[in-house]
Amino acid sequence: MRRSWLGINMNSQQPNNPLHGVTLEMILTHLVEHYGWEEMGKAINIRSFNNDPSIKSSLKFLRKTPWARKKVEDLYLMYTKRFGNKHEK
Repeated sequence: MRRSWLGINMNSQQPNNPLHGVTLEMILTHLVEHYGWEEMGKAINIRSFNNDPSIKSSLKFLRKTPWARKKVEDLYLMYTKRFGNKHEK
């Protein structure tokens, strides 16, 4: 069991959060591997998915833009409900 400096059990801080422990980079990489940039751009119409897309530029945009990050996270959650979570430990 991992504990923080406050003695709190780190593994149970967010037991109901399906994104806990999954980074935005992991989410984006997984979605791009499955859907590809073209389909991602159709699902979520943002420039970093449609014009010269890259993980780096997309991460930069998503970290600064809460509404777009939410859409990517929601797409990932839909994917994991349908196909399972490949990031489970």
